[in-house]
Amino acid sequence: MAPEMNDFEFDRRFFCRQMPEELDDGSAPTLIVQSYYVHSDNYALRVRLSSRKTRIEMNDDTDAMAALDRYRDDFTEASVTVKGPSVGGTRYEAEREIDVNIAAELIKRGGEVIIKNRFAAWIGEDGWDIDVFGGSNAPLVVAEAKRSRPVTNLIIPDFCVTEITDQVRFSNDGLASRPFASWNGDFDRELAEQGPHFEQIYGRNRHESSTSEATF
Repeated sequence: MAPEMNDFEFDRRFFCRQMPEELDDGSAPTLIVQSYYVHSDNYALRVRLSSRKTRIEMNDDTDAMAALDRYRDDFTEASVTVKGPSVGGTRYEAEREIDVNIAAELIKRGGEVIIKNRFAAWIGEDGWDIDVFGGSNAPLVVAEAKRSRPVTNLIIPDFCVTEITDQVRFSNDGLASRPFASWNGDFDRELAEQGPHFEQIYGRNRHESSTSEATF
């Protein structure tokens, strides 16, 4: 049976230097702890826990398992997801909700764990997620615009430094196997030498947009 259209996600992803202060209204972002049991060749099997009740700082000392133990009762959503390779901002993704306690026990028992805060904002006509990573992936910040169709003619806000849509190393499953802290120096040198890059195939439309337009 062929996959249905809603089994695919369409997004564009961007590297950011920091979380834009104007997009943080002070309320708790979504705290995400997730474990990857398969993460090879951009195929992945993920178990995720989410909480909208808890706000913790993300830095290189943030411990995902300690946060899971301390705030376990705050996690109210859980899912298991299978993902295929990303091609041109399109990726197969099938997700199913599961019991929160089962998800917590699975995460504690195996896989490669990632922790992050996810901030949500509307910028222009698009909904954006801005992920601030902790632990071995700090101080990475990734902004992502998602649609129900290919993301073309996107207005890219100024806090997006360069596009990373099809860079496997920046995918969450890529970060699970090779955390950002182990190669961020190489990336900084690469960015300095080559400069920012934005994909032309998507019909890029970048202008001096102000993030003051954004609302939560």
